[in-house]
Amino acid sequence: MSIQLLRSLSEILSDVPSPANTEKALDELRRFFKTEQCEIFAFSDEGRNIVTLAGNDAERKNRVLPLKRQASELFRDKKPRFFGSHDLFIPETASGLPFAKALMIPICRSGENIGILGIQPERDCSRDDLALLSVAASLLAPAVDRLRFTSATVISHNGRPLGFVGNSAKMCGVYTQISHVASSGTTVLITGESGTGKELAAHAIHEASRRANGPFVSLNCAALPENLVESELFGHEKGAFTGAISARSGRFEQADGGTLFLDEVGELSPFIQAKLLRVLQEHAFERLGAMRSTRVDVRIVTATNRNLEAMVEEGTFRRDLFYRLNVFTIRMPSLRERAEDILPLALHFVKKFAKANGMKELRLSLTVQDMLQRYSWPGNVRELSNVMERAVLLAEGYEMILPQHLPGSLHSETCPFGKNETVFSPFSSLGPLQSRLEEMERVCITDALTHFRGHIGRAAEALCLSERVMALRMKKYGINYKTFRSSEE
Repeated sequence: MSIQLLRSLSEILSDVPSPANTEKALDELRRFFKTEQCEIFAFSDEGRNIVTLAGNDAERKNRVLPLKRQASELFRDKKPRFFGSHDLFIPETASGLPFAKALMIPICRSGENIGILGIQPERDCSRDDLALLSVAASLLAPAVDRLRFTSATVISHNGRPLGFVGNSAKMCGVYTQISHVASSGTTVLITGESGTGKELAAHAIHEASRRANGPFVSLNCAALPENLVESELFGHEKGAFTGAISARSGRFEQADGGTLFLDEVGELSPFIQAKLLRVLQEHAFERLGAMRSTRVDVRIVTATNRNLEAMVEEGTFRRDLFYRLNVFTIRMPSLRERAEDILPLALHFVKKFAKANGMKELRLSLTVQDMLQRYSWPGNVRELSNVMERAVLLAEGYEMILPQHLPGSLHSETCPFGKNETVFSPFSSLGPLQSRLEEMERVCITDALTHFRGHIGRAAEALCLSERVMALRMKKYGINYKTFRSSEE
């Protein structure tokens, strides 16, 4: 019987991983173990939370639950264990869970623990049953890995799509819009300044859509001249033009069954605009030099940093094409409009680039934090990423990033910190003693809150302070514990 179960699971999961196949596999496990309770959970936020990916209760799907601190440690040895819901989760969040006690089997891929197979069998599990479930978990691993990216919440706390950082009100509005439109086939227009994350939003829409198993193909319309844009979009036949030594498929054909992302669509010439309109209307086009039409099933997501409505009035962008593209609009806010996300983003980039360069994790000095928050960021998130990459490289051998590691643009009149000698870093000998002591106290409190991810009680304990004194110090320096949770939680 166990051989037959594994054969059935292998056949079901041999296809491209999908939610439907995963549910079929869980049904096989339910029948074999004669139970109704069999679900898959994935870890998120570095193992501090789990989210329900698949199971027999649709209402619980995508529900995010914070794990108890010690619970995440229990899965590190990757061995099956019996747990009750209150053993794993914070009691106030565990209400409504179906099991009093269930067997939890870690799901691993490439040595990483990516999730849990939870089952509540009607009978006692033998050693053979545990081995069988471990093999089943291994077979489920590719599907779980895929579901982590195609889940409606895209495995992130508060519904934040994978790859995004920040929980400002404006960004939460963007996350909501992405979740609303992703599951449909609607054409999406993403607007916003350069460097705000328009392509990342397009990726999130694709990964959370029903086309997630299909290709995601992108083209920057501003990067190529008109004659090459036409060939890139629609492809060409052999001999269609000088240099066309062989036939070549275009981006529309490459994206068939998936999503085509056209960045900087406002840069398209009137001729290409007319051809794009026809594809949107008829789902068909001709390659350059071809005599027959090619039909495609492609979802179009476009982006621009220009005002298309103004271009329509000027006559430089087709009105009918604008209405075709402007079905559902998502506006990406500039970094100036989401100032509360600057520090979480900076810390995210510091961690990312330090890891990429084999360096230990760096902190941001309070002066640097002030400089980052006072700067206007005309290049938005892309500029912040570049600044932090440079700072990480210059800070090699230091324990924190200091003002001298930031470029001159952040030392301007509008962002005065670090411009002259009267501005001090935590390890400078300049400045009044009281100011130096207060600066060091702020650094210590910030370091503790960063280490304990905004948990005031644990940070206070590490500094040998009572929570009351800690709260008073935080109020004095204007430190908000939520700042230290937002980048991850």
